[in-house]
Amino acid sequence: METLLADRTQNMGISAIREILKVASQPGVISLAGGLPAAKAFPTSILQDLIERVFEKYGSLALQYDCTEGFAPLRQALAAHLSEKKGLCASQDDVLIATGSQGVLDALGKILISRGDRVAVEAPTYLGAIQAFNPYGPEYVSLETDGEGLIPESLEEAIDQGPLKLVYLVPTFQNPTGRTLSVARRAHLADIIQSHEILVVEDDPYSDLRYEGGSVPPLQLFVPEQVVYVGTLSKIFAPGLRIGYCLAPKKVRQWLILAKQGVDLHTGTLSQALAAEYLVGGYLEEHLPRILECYRPRRKAMLDALDAGLSDSFQWSRPEGGMFVWLEGPPDLEMDRVYEEAVKLGVAVVPGKYFFTDPDRGGNTLRLNFSMPDVLSIKHAVGILTGLLRQQVGNTKVTSSIRSSGNPYPHLVRDVISHHGADFKSYISDIVMSQPGVVRK
Repeated sequence: METLLADRTQNMGISAIREILKVASQPGVISLAGGLPAAKAFPTSILQDLIERVFEKYGSLALQYDCTEGFAPLRQALAAHLSEKKGLCASQDDVLIATGSQGVLDALGKILISRGDRVAVEAPTYLGAIQAFNPYGPEYVSLETDGEGLIPESLEEAIDQGPLKLVYLVPTFQNPTGRTLSVARRAHLADIIQSHEILVVEDDPYSDLRYEGGSVPPLQLFVPEQVVYVGTLSKIFAPGLRIGYCLAPKKVRQWLILAKQGVDLHTGTLSQALAAEYLVGGYLEEHLPRILECYRPRRKAMLDALDAGLSDSFQWSRPEGGMFVWLEGPPDLEMDRVYEEAVKLGVAVVPGKYFFTDPDRGGNTLRLNFSMPDVLSIKHAVGILTGLLRQQVGNTKVTSSIRSSGNPYPHLVRDVISHHGADFKSYISDIVMSQPGVVRK
């Protein structure tokens, strides 16, 4: 059977996060691992009204095949929404509907990336984009970030090292860090993009989920002819309906349509019709504040619990919106071990290393999600996690101290301390120092 598979399947693998989410779904586990909307945030109370409106307005057309570009009323509604809420200049013809924003990312990979093409991504970046691009064999270029997001000079350095086929960014409430690129940095990036004629994919799934602060303009507004703007209704309507969309330069848009035709002909018409009525009927304006009021206290609970439980050995993002907090520990802290111990205590998290294209980076980081668990669960889970992190930092310090004294068995020390606690330092040190070949310094 293996001989039947295409070469590109060698670049396709099982998502580590999907495997983690299987563990997180077990009874008794509080999950800070996923990126799921809360069930409480779904507009279940208005769905019956929406369905009735759809069939009164569109009848059997809502169940029929439709054009690849998307259901015309939805494209028109999205064009108006993007113009009013984001300041983007878009007509119905500019909007393409996809089966989730992931469908756009896969189509972009299909039409743009050839094996060996250099694709620049933030470090860290959205894992789903890596999964979408991997089958087409890109060579990833990591763009450096800090507390304010992408560092523009890092893109300039990447350009100096060779041509880039495309740049993938999540500039607003980024997944996984929650960081947002400032207006000044967006303007700087736009200058770089324009001067080098680079194509940028701006993925914007979270910008509507703002809990404090003022909005920032999309990067697409600065250089519309060089940016593919990708959006979704999954976070503000319902992910199960699989409604994504994009605005793309005309030449790219034409190829995206052709690519989609070969995959699914078009996104489900009924889902699109429901989404159209959700927008034009004023339901989004009514429901979005409820979503924000659902997530705002959860975000606060997580940040307060981190503030209370961790020292300045750790740093974490303080996002003004989105769904995620990014946690960084001391450089030698192994978050894989933290994950394993946390699961034993009924808390699931995601080691941050999975969001880097360089496998040697991110070992001391975690992504934490606050949208899914309720406030009490967040307080409880973060309390457990911070206690574990404090313990692990103590263990790391002990292990490093013993290693520096000539211990050839650091793994023994680490495992025993992990099980019993850092109070065993002197006891373990005496045992290790008695081993043959150990020199006491």
